[in-house]
Amino acid sequence: MSHRTRNFCIIAHIDHGKTTLSDRLLEHTGTIEMRDSQDQLLDAMDLERERGITIKSHPVTMRYTAKDGEVYKLNLMDTPGHVDFAYEVSRSLAACEGALLIVDAAQGVEAQTVANVHLANKQGLTLIPVVNKIDLPNADIPAVLKQVEDIISIPADEAVMASAKNGIGIDDILEAVVKRIPAPRGKKEDKLRALIFDSMFDTYRGVVVYVRVVDGAIKAGDAVKLLQTQGTYEVKEVGIFRPGLAKMTAQPNLEAGDVGYVIANIKSASDAKVGDTLISARAGATEALPGFQEVQPMVFSGIYPINTADFEHLKLAMGKLQLNDAAFVFQPESSVALGFGFRCGFLGLLHMEIIQERLRREYNMDIIATYPSVIYEVLKTNGDLVNVDNPEFMPDPSVIQEIREPMVRCFIMVPNESISGLMQLIMDKRGEVKHTESLDTKRVMLTTELPLNEILVDFVDKIKSMTRGYGSMDYEPAGYKASKLVKLDMLVNNEPVDAFSCIVHRDKADSRGRTLAAKLKEVIPQQLYQVSIQAAIGGKIVARENVSAQRKDVTAKCYGGDISRKRKLLEKQKEGKKRMKSIGRVNIPQEAFIEVLKTS
Repeated sequence: MSHRTRNFCIIAHIDHGKTTLSDRLLEHTGTIEMRDSQDQLLDAMDLERERGITIKSHPVTMRYTAKDGEVYKLNLMDTPGHVDFAYEVSRSLAACEGALLIVDAAQGVEAQTVANVHLANKQGLTLIPVVNKIDLPNADIPAVLKQVEDIISIPADEAVMASAKNGIGIDDILEAVVKRIPAPRGKKEDKLRALIFDSMFDTYRGVVVYVRVVDGAIKAGDAVKLLQTQGTYEVKEVGIFRPGLAKMTAQPNLEAGDVGYVIANIKSASDAKVGDTLISARAGATEALPGFQEVQPMVFSGIYPINTADFEHLKLAMGKLQLNDAAFVFQPESSVALGFGFRCGFLGLLHMEIIQERLRREYNMDIIATYPSVIYEVLKTNGDLVNVDNPEFMPDPSVIQEIREPMVRCFIMVPNESISGLMQLIMDKRGEVKHTESLDTKRVMLTTELPLNEILVDFVDKIKSMTRGYGSMDYEPAGYKASKLVKLDMLVNNEPVDAFSCIVHRDKADSRGRTLAAKLKEVIPQQLYQVSIQAAIGGKIVARENVSAQRKDVTAKCYGGDISRKRKLLEKQKEGKKRMKSIGRVNIPQEAFIEVLKTS
């Protein structure tokens, strides 16, 4: 049967119609009845439906009768499109032999399209270009075909014309899949080797691993072993994926070339790592499938409950989220200002946003998140190298030889008229342009290197607004680089407030300190004495604001008489304020933290 099996995925830039096309393929092959049909069939989460993005990959098996009369088994892997999930995408691609590359007929090739093509070529996949949305009034098909030839180096005559929304060209796509994508190469007689490309946690059945069987076969009752964690488990059930209510359909066995699921007695999602190889525990294969790597968090942020009594509930909610998402890591930490909370690691900003949104929605948690930071490498004078993900743990400046920050290589596509504004933005963000390439008469692609912490918050928004939505960006890690970084502390009444500490470049420290001090001045309530707000680097003050004292009119009860009576009362008040200032503490209200963290 494996010669009539085709494993493929759909790759595209965000919003080019990937999920809509997968819906049409399911309807066309009769995998889903029209009465059960709904938009975005393979997107299970409310968040995925709302934002129109894919967060988890969802495999599905279809049966298709080709024009030659043969019945083919088509395994479709729907992959996340966002750069944060690049490793999961690479593992899903490793589970396929081919990919449908969707290009929007109106927008053409985008930055993420190019990045996904590089990933697919690295895995040696057969690419079938699909020009989607050809029925749009502003579709420019000849220009898009030229981009496919020039940028992606695929002959234009290989492209399939389609409109997923209106069901145009779906037959041609299915025929292209059957004819052009090669059949799986493995043999079911060989020793078992299966690639884990995803997993999920089921409350009743434990961890369900999504596998692509490369060699051999697997059935219920077999003893299997995971090569990375060396755990041995007994298989309870194997099967394939169908859309609709009965998503997981049990099968007698899975053979070489098949894509499906395996339920064994695996208790924790962290045991079943994405990219690991599943082998037989009895005289199994010894060579792992290539490409495995540990998923490392890129961005860190503190998450605290607004009501401190919710700490235990938050811990429980995070534990449940981690079961389904092994890339999310957290550990308890406490802050003088915000109380008890957690230091959390994420793959990127979108990942962080999704986790926070899920905590709020699915677990009804009221949370506050601190300013996102990245992992810095600090080389001490004694030769030790320490990783710092929280400004609080930054060693004393006297023992630091150099600080290195993580860099990213960005591929940015913009219209020609936006290039000068973009160059200015890249310079403001301390980046440098490595390479500029004209894609066609209208657009340019810039390859740049930037510090990761500079693109964390508003970089993509600025590109979008500068290019009126036509700019697109993709990035990949590019190692570490030594830089002039300092720890900026905020002092309120000469007391450091740890929640506002941050690591910034020396050239930007002054302006960042002034911004934070001005914001704090707005939100800290007046006291009976003057409160100083200072931004400091080590012992040097770089910015200062004062919250003026609340003034009580002590001379109100004096009327008439000598001026010396008033002066005596004012002197007495001055002495009292001085004493109060030396012993008084400024209690910063929680709302002030929320306000400042929102704007920073």
